[in-house]
Amino acid sequence: MKRNRLAIAAGSFALLVIGGCQLLPGQEEQRPIVIGTANALTSFDPAGAYDNGSWAVFSNVYQSLLTFEAGSPSPRPDVAETCGFTDSALRTYRCELRDGVVFSNGNPVSAAAVKHSFDRILRIRHPLGPGPLFANLRSVEARGSFVTFHLRTADATWPHKIATGAGSIVDPAEFPLDRLRGNASAVGSGPYVVTSYRKGEAIDLASNPAYKGAVTRKRVPVNIRYYPTAQDVEKAWKAGTIEVAYSGLPSAALERLDPRDPDVSLSVGESAHARYLVMNLRSARNPLKDVAARRAVAALVDRGRLAGEVFRYTVTPLYSLVPQGVVGHNTAFLDAYPEADPRYAAQRLRSAGITTPVPITLGHQTGTAALEAGELKRQLETDGLFEVELVEERDWDAYQNRYQRGEFDAFVSAWIPDFADPETFVQPLVGTGNVLHNGYTSTEVDTAIRNTQRHSDRGQSVPQFWSIQDAVARDVPLVPLWQKKNHVVTRSTVIGGHHLAEGNAIWRLWELRRL
Repeated sequence: MKRNRLAIAAGSFALLVIGGCQLLPGQEEQRPIVIGTANALTSFDPAGAYDNGSWAVFSNVYQSLLTFEAGSPSPRPDVAETCGFTDSALRTYRCELRDGVVFSNGNPVSAAAVKHSFDRILRIRHPLGPGPLFANLRSVEARGSFVTFHLRTADATWPHKIATGAGSIVDPAEFPLDRLRGNASAVGSGPYVVTSYRKGEAIDLASNPAYKGAVTRKRVPVNIRYYPTAQDVEKAWKAGTIEVAYSGLPSAALERLDPRDPDVSLSVGESAHARYLVMNLRSARNPLKDVAARRAVAALVDRGRLAGEVFRYTVTPLYSLVPQGVVGHNTAFLDAYPEADPRYAAQRLRSAGITTPVPITLGHQTGTAALEAGELKRQLETDGLFEVELVEERDWDAYQNRYQRGEFDAFVSAWIPDFADPETFVQPLVGTGNVLHNGYTSTEVDTAIRNTQRHSDRGQSVPQFWSIQDAVARDVPLVPLWQKKNHVVTRSTVIGGHHLAEGNAIWRLWELRRL
């Protein structure tokens, strides 16, 4: 989930911080800082997870060849000493590893371990894993301290991709090549080690004494507490059992926060966190298989009402695949469809000979997501055009598996960028074999994606990104709903919360401190 080669970072990942100060040199508080979040970890295995809750933990317990510094869109070495393309065609990328890096069990982080980590993602091809991010990877070669990636076609974004949680390096002795490892614990080389884990409830992290990499700060212990809904995070905050509320407080609770309160610090990150209504195109029996029905849905959605009534204006309406603030964004859905227009929608359905009401199932999660789904149901059922059955799933892991199996005609899903480039909203979401598993495939879109990857000057790829978004608005495999900022609330005794609000999938827990 949430970097400037395209001048993206300056606009889309800027930070507003209320409160905070500097820690004096040599100070370190050993009492754990307690974080509450509704973004649960689904797997400790990098080959089996492509979600924000899991990647947040990955960025602390694992290392990648490259990583992102706070406020920077460009990856820098972590396990690697140096990295770079070896050809002008942007199809061969080589890294030399730094010496002396070991996993928390004492085994060396070698070039063979790096190759193993990428090979197993391609071998396992877990449906909920990050495989689509590496769709262009042909093979990995390990020789001595060098790792070489051979790509099928040019890909200027490759350094960014291997700097994400998908590029987490694992120990071959602990992680089998052909299957996922159990969720009992994690063995990595990151700045933290897992000291205890209770599935769906909590993870406790302590500083890794053997760590060697890009992080130079001393690390305080961190306890992460997982809650089913944002409302549960709010209860824990009010009860004083958590000191940091990360991406968890309901919109109404955020609205009530007083920035003048000396006991609370609010950090707001300009984020490209986006939300989509995804259509299932896999089943011929699904009414939404017909593009006319999907276009009718696009014309019935009232984004302004979602933003105001459900999210209390803590989100902004979104009218295209690529969010505002990211280079390459356009307003394809605003240009193609009227907003909340039942007459237009009815005409699309009549022209296609589709009988109304059109029955569909809409998958969603609990808490605020249930309120959102209820409002979408009301909008789609305007003038009797659709008949929506809401299907709620409390467990996030189960929810992913259900939409992966095609159990919903439509479902609501959020997306947090992997890195600061429009590519992160395109290949994973609408490329063939996308992580949404909705059956959408387009030769036009796939070709345009490959063309965007050829440009080191990412500004030159903007026309292709526009064409992709126009094609998505025409085909409607999904309907953009809204985007939001990242909110992190901390007690006044905790500083560094703004480093958790940067709007990407890196959770810099090592930046947290006590006053």
